[in-house]
Amino acid sequence: MIVTLTVNPSVDASTGISKVVPDHKLRCREASYKPGGGGVNVSRAIHRLGGDSLALYASGGLHGQLLHHMLEQEGVKHQEIPISGQTRENLIVVEESTGQQFRFDMPGPRFIEGDWKQCLEQLMALPDKPTYLVASGSLPPGCPADFYSRVIEIVKPWNARVIVDTSGEPLQLAADAGVYLLKPNARELEELSGRTITGDEEVKAAALQLIEEGRTEVVVVSLGGDGALLITGDGCEHLRAPEVPVLSVVGAGDSLVAGLVYSLERGWPLRRAVQFGVASGAAAVMNPERQLCKREDTERLFNSMDKNTAGQQ
Repeated sequence: MIVTLTVNPSVDASTGISKVVPDHKLRCREASYKPGGGGVNVSRAIHRLGGDSLALYASGGLHGQLLHHMLEQEGVKHQEIPISGQTRENLIVVEESTGQQFRFDMPGPRFIEGDWKQCLEQLMALPDKPTYLVASGSLPPGCPADFYSRVIEIVKPWNARVIVDTSGEPLQLAADAGVYLLKPNARELEELSGRTITGDEEVKAAALQLIEEGRTEVVVVSLGGDGALLITGDGCEHLRAPEVPVLSVVGAGDSLVAGLVYSLERGWPLRRAVQFGVASGAAAVMNPERQLCKREDTERLFNSMDKNTAGQQ
């Protein structure tokens, strides 16, 4: 069983305009709305890949009701955690004359102590304990920086494998608590390790340092269009992404995590699971806005990667 935890989900509004010009009334095209937030997107992508997970997320106000409705429409299994504030709304604007994308991410509702404690209590009360827990996304204002560390302490007795995808101090403190897998980008890995990174060898050294310190068992460093580096105590491998047309990079990282954890839950070896995750991330960028990955695209890309790997061997 896979559970994703999102304490700062969002309703993501997407629209487009010919050109973004300051100090003018900008008439946008009709907006579309999608669920958003790290763990929510991971659960959505798992569902699109044909898998099953439980999206556990904080929810409040009218945006929380809309988020519930959209997840119901998509058929994603979910459980809301009521909070006192309003679920945030983000805005994505595509400048159609240039293809540039402008992303306006809001900080989220200000949590009171009862909000974040309720999140921990509902996690603790899950009747079916997960095999994998994905703690993903930013923390809202008022939520303690060590929130994910508290989550890790709750699930340790369950022997659940924890995958963390966040940034800043929450990432540092989560790593201090010890996890199964971290998915930083190069900048986040620099912050985690406290060293400057200029190439694959520096990435490998920084990731191995985290593993040797017992902060994680596995590091998957996302490299965008270049794929990902998989680092364990046994070595390092660059899993390259297939070349695809890019319509939107939003949600690619969440799709990578989804493909990875979905494959691990199916019992796949780690390397193959990460490769499927890279294929999922590549499939996501082929779709507009926050559509995430499609199963048929992911499987086709993964099979092509598999053939290339076999040919190189």
